[in-house]
Amino acid sequence: MLARDVTLYVLARLGVVAVVTGALLLFKVPLLPALAVGVVVALPASLFLFKGLRQRVAVGLNERQAVRQAERDKLRAELRGDEGPLTQA
Repeated sequence: MLARDVTLYVLARLGVVAVVTGALLLFKVPLLPALAVGVVVALPASLFLFKGLRQRVAVGLNERQAVRQAERDKLRAELRGDEGPLTQA
């Protein structure tokens, strides 16, 4: 689910860049300046336009980081010998 949300957020931000760039190209602005303006405008615009999606991505990343931290702590405890063996014969 996290990968899907991240992909959707990246595509949405690229879409904003494309829309702004395309709009500027319609007004005969050269490609490179139009693209630069599109990138600059997309950052603050995506903060407001995609707030919910951005928050879902942040929550997913925090959850994933917490799981990885717990796994890392468990492995370190096992390596120190604080917990029983990994497998019991």
